[in-house]
Amino acid sequence: MHFPRCRVLFFTAALSAVSLLTAAQKSISVLWAQPISSGHIHVDRGVLESIDTQVFSAEAQTGTFRLVDSQRLRVSILPIASTEKLPTLVTLTSERRGFTFRLEDVSAAYPIFLPGDGVVITESADQRDYAAIVAAIQQRGGQTKLQRIAHAPEASFETSAASGREIKEQTWLGLSRDMRIFWIDQNLETIRPKFAGYDVKIPELPKQPATYGFQFGRGWGAREALKRSLEAGALPILKAQIDDESMHYDVTLFTSLERSALTPATLRGTDYLVADAFGHGHMFTPAQAEAEKNIHETELNPGEETVMYARAVATNQGKAPSYAFFKTAAPTLATPISPRLPEWKFDSMHGFGVYESGQVFAISRLNGQPLPAEEVSVLIKPGESAVMEFFLPHRPVSRERALALTQQSFETRHAEARKFWAGKLATASSWHLPEPRIQEMVRAGLLHLDLINYGREPTGPLLPAIGLYTAIGSESAPIIQFMDSMGWHDTAARALEFFLKKQHDSGFIQNFNGYMLETGAVLWTLGEHYRYTRDDAWLQRVHPHITKACDYLIAWRKRNQLPELRGKGHGLLDGKTADPEDPYRSYMLNGYAYLGLARAAEALRQIAPEESARYLAIARELKADIRLALTDALEKSPVVPLGDGTWLRAAPPWTNYRGPVMLHADGGKWFTHGSMTSRDSLLGPLYLVFQEVIAPDESIAKELLETHSELATRDNVAFSQPYYSRHPWVHLQRGETKAFLQAWYASVAALADRETYTFTEHFFPVSAHKTHEEAWFLMETRWMLYLESGDTLKLFSGIPRAYFKAGAKISVENAGSYFGPLSFSATVSADGKDMKIAIECGERTPPRVIEIRLPHPDGKHARSVEGGDYLPEKELVRVDNFTGRAEVVLRF
Repeated sequence: MHFPRCRVLFFTAALSAVSLLTAAQKSISVLWAQPISSGHIHVDRGVLESIDTQVFSAEAQTGTFRLVDSQRLRVSILPIASTEKLPTLVTLTSERRGFTFRLEDVSAAYPIFLPGDGVVITESADQRDYAAIVAAIQQRGGQTKLQRIAHAPEASFETSAASGREIKEQTWLGLSRDMRIFWIDQNLETIRPKFAGYDVKIPELPKQPATYGFQFGRGWGAREALKRSLEAGALPILKAQIDDESMHYDVTLFTSLERSALTPATLRGTDYLVADAFGHGHMFTPAQAEAEKNIHETELNPGEETVMYARAVATNQGKAPSYAFFKTAAPTLATPISPRLPEWKFDSMHGFGVYESGQVFAISRLNGQPLPAEEVSVLIKPGESAVMEFFLPHRPVSRERALALTQQSFETRHAEARKFWAGKLATASSWHLPEPRIQEMVRAGLLHLDLINYGREPTGPLLPAIGLYTAIGSESAPIIQFMDSMGWHDTAARALEFFLKKQHDSGFIQNFNGYMLETGAVLWTLGEHYRYTRDDAWLQRVHPHITKACDYLIAWRKRNQLPELRGKGHGLLDGKTADPEDPYRSYMLNGYAYLGLARAAEALRQIAPEESARYLAIARELKADIRLALTDALEKSPVVPLGDGTWLRAAPPWTNYRGPVMLHADGGKWFTHGSMTSRDSLLGPLYLVFQEVIAPDESIAKELLETHSELATRDNVAFSQPYYSRHPWVHLQRGETKAFLQAWYASVAALADRETYTFTEHFFPVSAHKTHEEAWFLMETRWMLYLESGDTLKLFSGIPRAYFKAGAKISVENAGSYFGPLSFSATVSADGKDMKIAIECGERTPPRVIEIRLPHPDGKHARSVEGGDYLPEKELVRVDNFTGRAEVVLRF
């Protein structure tokens, strides 16, 4: 292979006489694939002592140099070691672009190779030229992580589950809208009533959470005996099977009302402010705190309780009589170090669990009669069954109310609950996928979001909670956007109303734990909602809120347009973006501010054109400042190695730090939330691609994606809290389907309970029913199926090949999209030789182009195509000038 003549640059590093610690002397060469004429060298934590006089022109004091043909540049660098042992950083800029490297990273065995810059950096003793060094690196046959994924078979849930973590999580059951919910542990042994994220406090248990233990079967043994699932695969009704040798237990648990039938008409809900007060991390203005105080007691004491209804049916599947064992719900310690349990007794005449105060906490019965004791053993003949039930009010009730509860029918309540939740699904978009698990997860996921979407019915604000935490403008965004995607536009609008009701008079939006990025994130979601609905009446109502929020961001930006901030994040907003107390000018914070302003400008284009133009102009200025800061950061951040022997520039999460903070170029302690990578990966600069500051096909996007993959992922999944990383979306936009599927499958296989589909927040055990994570999985699945890009609608961009196996069917009916209601389907013939696709979209303005990716399971190309232009190399059919309906047929 031919390479142009090289230019060689020599650096010599010597020990500084004034250094606090010893440093090894090092001589370094820089080789270019193509000539450069001039450049500049800057050394940090070192002294540029001299420049060789053979150079055409050089100034040691300023670090500038000019090269002529066949000239060599020599410099001497004296590293100044510090007590923190921070690395010596060398920055080289030329007429092309700049880059930085650590002096100690340079070696002849593994030279720094920057193919995009045509540069190799090695030790001066290395006599090889540029071409020889590059050839040697390539001969090693190394691959980056993304290259390995591209050459590997496509990921599946099964392959990801085989190597990934398997978590088991508690299950949350409730009514929707109502903050009175129940947590059932993953071993099906305890129930804990909750007010949203907080424990229920009752007079009988003043020093510990109300917690009730129960048992079906003999208990823990050498084998795993418990299997859990959701009724119909998706409904918030917990099913379980316990295999206790010949005795088999079928268990059902769900939540309903104390007296009334559970229907949309009887669902009262909880006021959003009171529910907010019971969400961890919530923040109130003084006026909001006073308003919540005035209604607090009323909301905590509605006319009837919610009740956990539980039933276990024990069936003898053996050939001889055998015993079934039941222990009904009774107070138990919340933790091993909890205070003593309260005094209580079991009323065998009525099957009541009764506190000393006389309040009843559980009503139990066996085969339709009052349960005679807290624990019972029942001899059952082969083929026969025994049924034990208990009803657990959210808070204890009077004996009179308990007696009324004994008249409730489990079967009737169960049927009502099934009808209630199935009715909700019937109002949403219907998806049919060839992978039953994923189809169930989509349906269950929507109901999981709805379960903790708190507010009074039938109208008014809804709090889109994210697990035990209150709503956050950033983390609630995918929840609201998925509800819009499923056609729940009114529910999405009510969830947005929560943020507008809580907006400060200044225009600032902040609901959680001092987070500063919510204003921009909420504006973005407001803009997304308008894209889905084009609801001008709604837009007119929220317009004043949009104006206040935009003006707040603009004033915030103006405060940071100071002369002393030139080169240090001029014009960029400052403030923390998540739990870590990092009050810096982060790219994530500013990307959301840009995205919010841009969406506001787009939404207001017709109803407030002058205001829209102003926001758009400021958004573009902010975007330019963000890009300028990032470009500067990339030049000053040390390059990092990739698996194929090349090196790339890597960016920090905020301005005025050099490189990913996890690499400690400027020191500091950055471990948080179970990972060294959290700040760089979960809150880092890759967000700027998702936030439309950087286009997915730009070279900078590739740099950010590659270095993120190498440093901060395993199996293309981020560490700790993976759904905070938006790299799967970037992969989809770049057409990197294998990389997307690897991240999509490996994340969900490791972070969601494989039986009940409940998501946890982190890979370490904390924070169950985390709907922020679940909503991003749902949005990624939505994008996998359909994704808008300007005037183009892309179908099946991320679909697995296996979804197009013989006889398969994929369909999406009445989904929400930027183009209005959307329905499409793909059907594969029984012999796998034909694919038929039907699309209906564009009730308002249809997309101009439909791009349909149709990957054959065996990689075959179609022999004929009807209804569009076929691009076999991309496995894509393009339908131009789409008019609202289209049909495409591929024959293989």
